[in-house]
Parts: sequence; C-alpha cells; structure tokens
Amino acid sequence: MTTTGTTGTTGTPDTGGRTAPERPRGLRDFYEDPGVPVASGDARSLRQARMLAAALGPATRGARVVLDVGCGDGSAARVAAPLLAGHRVIGVDWSQDALRRASGHLPYVVRGELTDGGLPFASGSVDAVLFSEVVEHLVDPDSALDELRRVLRPGGHLMLSTPNLAAWYNRGLLLAGVQPVFSEVSLRAIHGRPGREVVGHLRLYTARALREFVAASGFDVVRLAGAPFHGVPRPLRGLDRLACAVPGAASILLLHARKA
Repeated sequence: MTTTGTTGTTGTPDTGGRTAPERPRGLRDFYEDPGVPVASGDARSLRQARMLAAALGPATRGARVVLDVGCGDGSAARVAAPLLAGHRVIGVDWSQDALRRASGHLPYVVRGELTDGGLPFASGSVDAVLFSEVVEHLVDPDSALDELRRVLRPGGHLMLSTPNLAAWYNRGLLLAGVQPVFSEVSLRAIHGRPGREVVGHLRLYTARALREFVAASGFDVVRLAGAPFHGVPRPLRGLDRLACAVPGAASILLLHARKA
C-alpha cells in the first residue's frame, strides 16, 4: 500500500508513491550520531579534572555545584569523578541520546542549550563549569561564553579545553601545505589532512587566541596548560607528552579562568 502525505524523510514514500530524496545531514543530526567521537582522551580529562579539583578544594570545605556543559556520553565526568568526590556534578547536553549515555556516569543530567533560551539555571548559581571539547563545535562561541558567565557566581571557575590549531605537528603540516589536524572542511569525509574521523569542528584556537577570546568575554585567565591527544600515532606519543610542557605547542589546550 502506498503512503501519501509524508514529510519525505530518508527511506519514506513521498506523495504519489515516489521515494523521497535523502534529507541532507545537518549539524544536529551529526551530533546525535553516537558514532561521532566526543572527547580527546582520558589523559586530557584527567589533567583538566586535576586543575578543577585544585581550584575547588576538597568537598569538606563545602560541596560545590559543577556543570559539565556539553557532557556528551559522560566520559570526562567518569574520569573526573574520583577527584571531585563530594561535589555535585551535573551533566548538561542538548542531545537526549547523549544524556541517556551520560546517566551511567553522572548522578544528575539535565537537558539544556547555550542558545534558544539558555541554560536552565539561575544567574550566579554555579561554582564551576567544565567546558570540554565544546567551543570548537559552536557557530556562536561568544554567546556561549556569555551564558556560561551568567550562570557562574562571581569568582566562579571556567575549565575549558579545546584542540590546539598550533599543535607541534600542525606547524609542520602547514609548512608542507597539508590541512592541519583538527580542522575540517566537510561533515561527510576527511579531505586534505591526516586522520579518518569526522568530528565537526567549526572553530580552532591557538593559545594566544584562546586567552584573548576568554578574557574579552569577561573572565580572568588563571592558567593555560597542555594535554596530549589520544589520536597521535603511538610512536609519536612520547613526543606529544613532552610538548605539553609548552602549552602553545601541545595538542590540547586546557584553560582555567574565573568570572571577573
């Protein structure tokens, strides 16, 4: 029997029994795909969690509210949990699928967006925000940081991580005329750079650009550190760890800032 009046989504019959063309894959469809990588590895998560734990202090001084904004599948929270024991960590994501997966690692998960009304938290109600591997995916990172600043209390902590455009290997790749790692020109395939996974990066930062961007958004930058990237080929991972001593050349940038 022919179904009529459908919306023409992939695989459904269109009016008159014709098969509708496949709907183009948008950004939301891309990020709802559980096969899309959501983190740069446990080493980054652990280093970032140590920075946050040192900033908050032990929960014996008082439990703090920490938002893991863009929590994805909760892998970063899983790594951070032993270091943040006693603090209240809340996972926030717009993807219902991500929240279902994150609920296995986080006691609290909440659906929320940085746009379209903002996060479902009162102004000045949060002690710290983990913003891990998110800013590089945003169309409007300025408004996102405005919203994070809104929910943070005065002096609250922002722990942001993002891939480094000026990572040590990217400098060499650019000299050779090769597209840098972490950069992408398509959501469908890799073109012109090493790697096999499309991850949807829209923005990339150097250490200097990240500092300036966060400071311009009303934060005081406390520290910038580096972290390794799990996707570096095994023979080069020792060198990648060494590069973390110079954050501007590290694979991943870890930034700690406070609400001014």
